[in-house]
Amino acid sequence: MPKTNTYAILAAAVLAAQAGWAQEVRVYNWSDYIDEDLLTKFEEETGFDLIYDVFDSNEVLETKLLAGGSGYDVVVPSATFLQRQIAAGAFQPLDKSQLSNIGNLWDVVSARTETYDPGGEYSINYMWGTTGLGVNIGEVTARLGEDAPINSLSLVFDPANMEKLADCGVHFLDAPTEMVPAALQYLGEDPDAKDDESLAKAEAVLSAVRPYVQKYHSSEYISALANGDICVAFGWSGDILQSRDRAAEADNGIEIAYNAPVEGALMWFDQMAIPVDAPNPEGAHAFLNFILDAQNMADASNYVYYANGNIASQELLVEDVIGDPAIYPDAATLETLYTTTPFDARSQRSLTRMWTRVKSGT
Repeated sequence: MPKTNTYAILAAAVLAAQAGWAQEVRVYNWSDYIDEDLLTKFEEETGFDLIYDVFDSNEVLETKLLAGGSGYDVVVPSATFLQRQIAAGAFQPLDKSQLSNIGNLWDVVSARTETYDPGGEYSINYMWGTTGLGVNIGEVTARLGEDAPINSLSLVFDPANMEKLADCGVHFLDAPTEMVPAALQYLGEDPDAKDDESLAKAEAVLSAVRPYVQKYHSSEYISALANGDICVAFGWSGDILQSRDRAAEADNGIEIAYNAPVEGALMWFDQMAIPVDAPNPEGAHAFLNFILDAQNMADASNYVYYANGNIASQELLVEDVIGDPAIYPDAATLETLYTTTPFDARSQRSLTRMWTRVKSGT
């Protein structure tokens, strides 16, 4: 076959693939993190075919992004990872002329995410929350008494408490950027410290309770807590509130509570952004604008029980969401919340090695 024909066929194949991509929007989001009815609604309203995949750790997402050619149009990194990925050139600036609903963003949240994405040039906030303590009240009080410190980091970082809880099951997030700041906060140290001495202090805390941690995972604790398979999870607020509600709906006699630690909790933000090599930027903007709609954002929050960065959605939130201080903290609690910044390449390597030691118990 002549080369010209071969090239023509290849060119036609590329054009056909690009035409297919133009009709699809590929989204990569956290697991259990949206009302799936919204996915159908997006397709019906826009005519795009939505390909929706999930992950359960920032590290998995970052590996795909920094390798290039992820194939996704919209991804949802946490803000600290977003900042580092912006610096690495992983995202394209938003075309705000395509985001007619961007005025719905809440200035309180936007002011805090300014640290990670100045001016909101690359991202919009999807959800935000705190990292804290999920507790099966009955099981924990049976082991630690009625005065069990269910709102304190000592519940999970004091080995004496953890030894008593080990038989009913404790899960920690498989997320060193969440667990290390919490350990430092417990010690009264700067939770955003990244020097070797601070990491060593955090490692000592985490290693001391390692024998009593059943699993490090960033999503399994949702069902495990709701089903009574574990009695404590150190995890994300919305996940634990999902556990609480699943247990209530099952009427299984399990009472789950979530508390942001009194010592202070990490305030995190999950941001929607468009990869620099997104196959369908137009479709990506259509998806972001769809999410920015007040009703759509309210539907998402009402389903996952997370707070969002959309002020216009608040009047559409169910009372169980907007009226729950575990989701929308009061002003006093907001004052105790801290944020963190990204690890640079060197400190990230130290963190990764340390976390491997902690998890393996070596």
